[in-house]
Amino acid sequence: MLSRSNTFILALAVVAAGVGGWLQHASRQAHVPAGVQAVTIGDGRPNLTLMDVHGKPRQLSEFHARRVLLNFWATWCVPCLQEMPALAKAQAKFGEKELIVVGIAMDDPERVRPFLAAHPVPYPILMGRLESPSTSLQLGDEAEVLPFSVLLDADGRILAAQRGQLPAETLESWLKQP
Repeated sequence: MLSRSNTFILALAVVAAGVGGWLQHASRQAHVPAGVQAVTIGDGRPNLTLMDVHGKPRQLSEFHARRVLLNFWATWCVPCLQEMPALAKAQAKFGEKELIVVGIAMDDPERVRPFLAAHPVPYPILMGRLESPSTSLQLGDEAEVLPFSVLLDADGRILAAQRGQLPAETLESWLKQP
């Protein structure tokens, strides 16, 4: 049996944990502007139109009927640049079958074009919207942290999301999904 003081301490700890969890959830929601719906796991991806690096409009629905790994990145983001070789290797492995990696640059096109000229990747790069609500926020990155990756199924439903650099084992498990 717990003593009265231990019971009080335990109850206080449970209340503190509950309040902490609520505050964490509320702080995430605070980043989402009023009227903006950020998608979550299980939701369908929004059919956004984004420009490619040459200014041509592209819709995310163009990649329908395939699994899609959306990777949000920027030229100034060191972890983003560190994961690009693994993403390029994954795209090369699948080629035009099953999976496609789509990079979404959350950066100025004037920085992205020369970067890609010096460091080409074998997957399409689209330009994300930086203004609120940003493209990454709309795809579930409520904290707007880069890198951010989202895995979509062939029907455009969100299967998984990863804030921060995509660990090799997570990438591998995403690639193995049917």
